[in-house]
Amino acid sequence: MSRIGKRAVPVPSGTTADIKGQTVKAKGPKGTLDLVLPDEIVIAMEEGAIKVTPRHETKRARSMWGTSRTLVSNLVTGVSKGFEEKLEITGVGYRAQVQGKNLQLALGYSHDVVYPIPEGIVITTPKPTEVVIAGIDKQRVGQVAAEIRAFRGPEPYKGKGIKYAGEYIFRKEGKKK
Repeated sequence: MSRIGKRAVPVPSGTTADIKGQTVKAKGPKGTLDLVLPDEIVIAMEEGAIKVTPRHETKRARSMWGTSRTLVSNLVTGVSKGFEEKLEITGVGYRAQVQGKNLQLALGYSHDVVYPIPEGIVITTPKPTEVVIAGIDKQRVGQVAAEIRAFRGPEPYKGKGIKYAGEYIFRKEGKKK
């Protein structure tokens, strides 16, 4: 039994959810999202909450049960509250700024890295060394954060590079004489 899958996903006030076949559509103050779930899963609306159950007792149905419930939960949370990911930039001369529809990063290369901001994602730079990525789709927000971090991941000797806020970087000792 999936501990996560057993819990119903509550739909907050101001948010509506429609279920048609295997498609769940959520509409809220931040926007609308839809999700198509696999055939092994049964979705139902019960008392203002979305209930997810496996159709059969197969291994695939049980493995998709908790996954599907979490995806539906992320759908509802996204349209009601949204998601946010913070990145920190460490290093002398390393900085970021938003210019129109592009994020411009100075990361110690001979050129500035220009990242086009995807549709449905909002990127802000409160400080030159901080990047905040926000949106309603958790997967896209995380993907954009990972792509930006990949331009210059944190290195273990001085800790220079782009890291997630709160991420611990394992530090190594340098060469000894």
